[in-house]
Amino acid sequence: MAWGFPAYEAPEAKGAGLSRTPGTEGFAPAGWPREVRPPGAPGWEQSAAAWLLDLCPADWRGYPGLRKHLVVLARFALLHVEAGQTAAARGLSETRADLRDVADLDVIEAAVQTWQLEQARLLGLRRAVGLVEEAIRGRRFTARL
Repeated sequence: MAWGFPAYEAPEAKGAGLSRTPGTEGFAPAGWPREVRPPGAPGWEQSAAAWLLDLCPADWRGYPGLRKHLVVLARFALLHVEAGQTAAARGLSETRADLRDVADLDVIEAAVQTWQLEQARLLGLRRAVGLVEEAIRGRRFTARL
């Protein structure tokens, strides 16, 4: 029991999210988050739920709809990451003008580099959340030679 909430329990499988292609269980594509077990592996949905909740604001753990419906949680997490990307782009575009009268040039350049690092981090995170959402929706990935 983390944060006072019971552990995520995956709903009974009813066809959605089940592997449709033999041999595709347990393969994670490039960009898949290391904190999440590969799709189709035992416990992968629980690890996905825990990881997605960790990406979202802490208050979101209290919303039953997000805890009960993994696909809804994935969609919320994806939009949250995309909002962060928008904020980072805005921060980068406005930093020099906003700080030029109150900070030294080296401080401003450090702020710009920080925004650039954040943009790169969020780009990778957006890919990872997108892959997890696709897997939750039933897509299974296969290894390519």
